[in-house]
Amino acid sequence: MRAHLDLLGLPAATERWRHASDYWPASAAAVAHLPAPLAVIDLDALRHNALDMLVRAAGVPIRVASKSVRVRAVTDAVLALPGYGGILAYTLAEALWLAETQDDIVLGYPTVDGAAISRLASDDRAAARITLMVDDLAQLDLVDAVAPPAQRAELRVAIDADASWRAPGLGHIGVHRSPVHDPGEVATLARAVAARPGFRLVGLMMYEAQIAGQGDATGSGDAVVRWMQRRSSQELLDRRAAIVSALRDVAALEFVNGGGTGSLEFTASDQSVTELTAGSGLLAGHLFDGYRAFAPAPAAAFALDVVRRPQPDIATVLGGGWIASGPPVASRQPRVVWPEGLRMQPREGAGEVQTPLQGEAARALRVGDRVWFRHAKSGELAERVDGYHLVAGGELVGEVPTYRGEGKAFL
Repeated sequence: MRAHLDLLGLPAATERWRHASDYWPASAAAVAHLPAPLAVIDLDALRHNALDMLVRAAGVPIRVASKSVRVRAVTDAVLALPGYGGILAYTLAEALWLAETQDDIVLGYPTVDGAAISRLASDDRAAARITLMVDDLAQLDLVDAVAPPAQRAELRVAIDADASWRAPGLGHIGVHRSPVHDPGEVATLARAVAARPGFRLVGLMMYEAQIAGQGDATGSGDAVVRWMQRRSSQELLDRRAAIVSALRDVAALEFVNGGGTGSLEFTASDQSVTELTAGSGLLAGHLFDGYRAFAPAPAAAFALDVVRRPQPDIATVLGGGWIASGPPVASRQPRVVWPEGLRMQPREGAGEVQTPLQGEAARALRVGDRVWFRHAKSGELAERVDGYHLVAGGELVGEVPTYRGEGKAFL
């Protein structure tokens, strides 16, 4: 059974995370009696992040990206805060599971899962709660092949339009998502969707990854990133407005979704957008340390045990290779946060079964001591543990299961 979390019911937070020497030892002491590997969520930090994102959103509702949480109790607690509403799910199987208790779920990606489509088509309640995402008529063809329109409920559909910047002389800047980019392309797809029996076009999503997912305070390339984001932002404001105008001539849109944790201020300023999506900023993987506009609290962390001492200045922990998705670069590795002054070996990095850590701090570590890490991203850590231990005010206050702990592995 899921635990109930009440983020507003917590006492005032002291923001201990601003001082590493206060924050990490208190978390370590609270769970010292529990076996590692273990993961912790600090509820004070989680509440800080959730409320800070509402301030940054400036009154525009935020849809929670479940991929970046993967803990139902946390998602429920955030959705209970005024200003949050709805879930952006990442697979249809997950959406069907969440729809048992949630009534507004948008699928963030197209699906070709025939078994899940069949379940959705045969469940009127789920069909009313879940919105499919499409960017190609072939995706609708697949749905119809599984469940012809005459044999199922009408299905809700949103279009995912490409928000990347096609920069003159530079080419594609952003992620490769949807094949429809220009207002005319999106409108053509929208008319075709609206004309299909058994589907109802209700929304538009445009995710500006080159703004939301690209830190602008990470190092020597920041000036280039900031230039790119300024140019891309202006282009996107104009193009998204044109796309929304064209689509409203085709269908009565219920929502226009945009943004991410890293772009809440910009996307909220876009008058074409009716809702934002964010999730990574809640638990705050360390990739979100590299932004000028905000400084999230490190709400989630994990601990590993020291099991050997190969050299006086090296302590080796068991496990550690919890690498984040994305390009295979150093920033995708976990970051050591306590004790301070430890670094990974460049030829080994974070290993599947062991991670050697070097530095003066290692000299004081003994076999059986613990080292604390932050994951690069937010939701992916939940795939490694069955549950998070909850800490508030430096005290252990409970535990909640992850998707994995509830026996679910969607992707």
